[in-house]
Amino acid sequence: MTVATSELEGGFSNPVFEAQTVFKALMDAMARPGSVQSFAAPARPPAPLTATAAAIALTITDHDTPVWLDPELAKGDAVRTWLGFQTGAPFVAEPELAAFALISDPVRMPALGVFAQGTAEYPDRSATLILQVDALDGGDRLTLEGPGIEHKAAIAPSPMPADFLAQWRENGAAYPLGVDLVLAAPDEIVCLPRTTRISANSEV
Repeated sequence: MTVATSELEGGFSNPVFEAQTVFKALMDAMARPGSVQSFAAPARPPAPLTATAAAIALTITDHDTPVWLDPELAKGDAVRTWLGFQTGAPFVAEPELAAFALISDPVRMPALGVFAQGTAEYPDRSATLILQVDALDGGDRLTLEGPGIEHKAAIAPSPMPADFLAQWRENGAAYPLGVDLVLAAPDEIVCLPRTTRISANSEV
């Protein structure tokens, strides 16, 4: 299959500077769960991959990090070809084999426990899931507690899996195993490391 050059464009124009900007936002968001970190996503990926999720993928994936795409992103060849060209990352067919997962449809995503959980010897060999969300407000309000949060934090991302809270409790119970999440909204992110405790607003 011949791929037009235009279909491979839209990556970082200044890779070092732009990757550093996105990486700093990710590190700040992971250190302070629930905090919203903003940046102008410097990427123009093919749909349905969003610019924010693409910028994260360009920053943290490479030829050593297997990537899983959800069915919508894997449909056709556009996203796979673009990401492969931009990052060199290999793609895997099964979510449990991925170091990073890109998810365009959080409502229909596989259960968190399906993804790589790490091992007792290497808990860091778990997956990081990048969920494309429409917004970080407007959904069900979630209250966050735990390391990196002084008292409590609150977010209301949309859309999310209907049984997200139950899945997250199971994820936390497996600590130090378990997955970490990055919620990627337009030009802003929130990170949810596995150490974060999440409850519905009505439970607080």
